[in-house]
Amino acid sequence: MPQPTALCVYCGSSSGNHPEYVEQARAFGTEMARRGIALVYGGGKVGLMGTVADAVLAGGGKVIGVIPRQLVELEVAHGGLTEIVVVDTMHQRKTRMYELSDAFVALPGGFGTMDEMFEMLTWAQLGLHRYPCAFLDVRGYYGQLRAMMDHMVAERFVRPEQRESVWFGQDMRQLFDWMEVYEGNHTPKWIDRSSVKA
Repeated sequence: MPQPTALCVYCGSSSGNHPEYVEQARAFGTEMARRGIALVYGGGKVGLMGTVADAVLAGGGKVIGVIPRQLVELEVAHGGLTEIVVVDTMHQRKTRMYELSDAFVALPGGFGTMDEMFEMLTWAQLGLHRYPCAFLDVRGYYGQLRAMMDHMVAERFVRPEQRESVWFGQDMRQLFDWMEVYEGNHTPKWIDRSSVKA
């Protein structure tokens, strides 16, 4: 596929416990703006979410935030975005972020980041989209997750082709280069006779 036009970034509403998380989030947003890629994200002004958004905006890029009404009312919504979409539920948020994006990247984050990214991985597995999905592995944050995915393959719960379609790495320029050549071939979910009982 060509370079993404709108990249959905999932990341923490916290900044983590090491400055490099913030530094890399800022650098990632700056690189997105330099490449002319719009940011789609959760609409917050706090943590790594706010850092990425601010960096894209500072670089002259477009930022679309999608946020549930409840979080707006808690005053965590970013007030300076190009566009903000307010929805009623978290499910609507995830769906709208998907609809606005043509690639998905996870920076370090917690349960919400995992939930959102794994939904996109599942949808890709089911053939609902063929967009690239990647984890930017800042400070080895996703090392154990990467090992777990390899374990899923070894135990025959995930096909090797499905695992290989997910990018892990620390070099964001390599990540952007990978997205430009990503082909998005669909491999059906692994179901064999032993998985089905008559």
